[in-house]
This record gives sequence, structure tokens and C-alpha cells, in this order.
Amino acid sequence: MSFNVGADDYLAFMGRYSEPLAVKFADIAGVSSGQVALDVGCGSGALTAEMLARLGPDAVSAVEPSQRLVSAAHARLPEAKVSRATAERLPFRDRVFDLVAAQLVVHFMADAVAGLREMGRVTRPGGTVAACVWDHAGERGPVTVFWQAARQLDPHSPDESDLAGVREGHLAELFAQAGLGEAQVTTLTVTARFPSFQQWWEPFTLGVGPAGAYLASLDGDRQSAVRERCRALLPPGEVEIRASAWAAVSQI
Repeated sequence: MSFNVGADDYLAFMGRYSEPLAVKFADIAGVSSGQVALDVGCGSGALTAEMLARLGPDAVSAVEPSQRLVSAAHARLPEAKVSRATAERLPFRDRVFDLVAAQLVVHFMADAVAGLREMGRVTRPGGTVAACVWDHAGERGPVTVFWQAARQLDPHSPDESDLAGVREGHLAELFAQAGLGEAQVTTLTVTARFPSFQQWWEPFTLGVGPAGAYLASLDGDRQSAVRERCRALLPPGEVEIRASAWAAVSQI
């Protein structure tokens, strides 16, 4: 699995989903003027951009473990304060931020509880910790069709249904284990449209994330078989994908 990819590849794979999701996530997290906020695992900056628009550059910081994506975020958002760090070791003092949020990150943390605990550590009393993850276990994520096709061809193929927080109720459990109290959980849904099957399929060939890594691990014939099985699962013409994420918000 890799997120050490170029920004264009990352955006092609996830941007159609992550950017509209950022707007809805910022709404339910309560991002509003006067706050000082941190985006944990910012990627190429979808949530960071939304925070900047609402709070201004002096009030927003972001961290990201991939140096290539840190550089991409700097290039896209030169006014943003972005540094390289993992969620499990945030480079900030205790109780610095009013809001700490992680969009589509918890399920890729090396230690989700430790990462969420760190998010709580840097949040001021009365502040907010928020996170969202795709509902992969409920087969409502943006890559559901891909994994359905892969499993039909090979029932032992991996997918993303066992990652942290992706099944109903698990994100709230992780918040509680991290000492963040009882989180309010809701579902956020976005829609992405692709003019053709090929435009939907092409991002999977870029090697981004678990799906891209799995596809890259297959030989040419097996890649073609997955592609054609995906084609059979989708309607002809324009492809429309509805993707839903679990979102948890807790007041510290």
C-alpha cells in the first residue's frame, strides 16, 4: 500500500470524493471563524483548503507523513502551514488547537488509538476532535465495485473492510479507547461522476492506496480480468459512484 505518490495521481484517484467530502465534514465538525485548527494527514490538502477558506491562513496548521504530499500541499496552498509528521507523534504542545480533524486518515494510521489520543492531547479543553473514514465494511466506499470484482475473481483477495473504523460503530469505539469520550457519529455521502468507464478505471492503475497496490501486484492478464469484471458490474456510459463515510465528532 502506498500514498507516496504524486499529487496529480492522488487527486485523480481520490479528489473527486475527498474534496466534496471536506465541505460536509467541516460542517459537521463545526469549523467556524475564530478557531485555531489542525488537519491531521492532510494529503494534498482537501480539508486544509476548506479550513483555510473558513478560518484564514494564520489559524490553520496541517501535518502529513508523505513528503511528496507535503510538497504537493505546499504547492497547492502556499499560505498553509504544512509539516511532515504522523498522527501518532504530532509536533505540537498540549492543548494548542480548538479543532483537530482527520479526514480519511484513521483507517491508515499505524496505531489508530494512539493517533486519536495524540489528536486529543493537542486539543484545548472544550475543543473538538473529529474524524471520518469510508464505510468500506458496509460496501459503501468509493472503491466498493473494485473490491467486489477482485473478490469475485479471487475470494482470497484483500480489501479494506478490516481497516480501523470502517465498520459501523468502530470509529466511536476507537474514540472511546483513546479517551475522547462519547463521539457523535453520522454518515456523510458524496457523489462522483465519470463520463465513461475508462475514466473511472484509469485512477486505479496509478498505484494509489490499497486498491492501486493490489492491482499493481497482479500480472497483465489478471489486471485485465479485474477491469472487465468491474465493467460488467457497472452500467454502460456515465459512471456514478455514491460514497459514504462514517464521521465522528467529540467535544473534549
